[in-house]
Amino acid sequence: MTRPRVLLTNAIDPIGDRILEAVADIVRAPDARPATLNAMVGEADILVVRAFLPPDIFDRPNRLRGVVRHGVGLDMIPMESATAHGIPVANVPGSNAEAVAEYAVTGMLLIARGVHAMDRDLRSKDWPVARKHSEVSTELRGRMLGVIGMGNVGVRVAEICSAAFLMRVLGTASRSKPLPSFVESASLERIFAESDFILLSCPLTPETRHLVDATRLALMKPSAALINAARGPVIDEEALIEALQARRIRGAVLDVFDQQPLARDHPFLSLDNVVLTPHAAGITEESMQNMSRGAAEEAVRLLRFERPVSLCNPEVWDRHLKRFAAERGVRA
Repeated sequence: MTRPRVLLTNAIDPIGDRILEAVADIVRAPDARPATLNAMVGEADILVVRAFLPPDIFDRPNRLRGVVRHGVGLDMIPMESATAHGIPVANVPGSNAEAVAEYAVTGMLLIARGVHAMDRDLRSKDWPVARKHSEVSTELRGRMLGVIGMGNVGVRVAEICSAAFLMRVLGTASRSKPLPSFVESASLERIFAESDFILLSCPLTPETRHLVDATRLALMKPSAALINAARGPVIDEEALIEALQARRIRGAVLDVFDQQPLARDHPFLSLDNVVLTPHAAGITEESMQNMSRGAAEEAVRLLRFERPVSLCNPEVWDRHLKRFAAERGVRA
């Protein structure tokens, strides 16, 4: 019998390759352009996603047993279309939570101590100019952290900041689970008004798009800073640029943007009170192994018609099993 085929939009860590190679043939897309992925999806049994999929990719004839997100965020996948076509989608929640949490804390420390500015000015100017940044540096101990999105990342950042820096933590209430004892539930307005640091770690949904707008930025203290480890469109970029240019807030740490890669003439690049990284918060040696292993294990389950551990659209599962009744050796 022909072995099933797993299509990777991008290369994954070898630990995942080894898991997949035991049960399937691996095909790596030469690039992640929409035309390339649309042309290749028809021959795949599983699609492992590390790039944005074309919105019409599932409209094409396919034999997909499932789609697996190499990571957590589902905005790369046209979920409504997958569900409409009865295609199960799985992800790997928590696989990069530690990496993103440590990135967020790093960003807070950079802003608080001005390390990035000292480094820049020590290289390009001189010692006294660089050292002057220390005069306005602050400590994290006792400061207020506001967390918008109390998932795996938000809870881990709150834990680190509460335990290690004795920070007070405000967080948005979760629908699925109670907040930890070290987090106080608070409204968005209170979080923006009272926090010294605000972490965005929420998923991108219609409700969270431009959640950070001019009105909420105006609530922030001039000494407060914003860290975005969620998705770019959670912030109204024009409003944030205006606030940073006017120095109405202390600064920002941004890992994600409306359009990626970031254009070389983007206004963010000219600002000295923002720290920019190329959507790398969740990427470490450990997290890449975690995501690769988790995605490969979910892919194997789907190849065997076993329900994934993290099935993101469970409403399709029964329909999916009926669709592949013959391959499963059962009557429809």
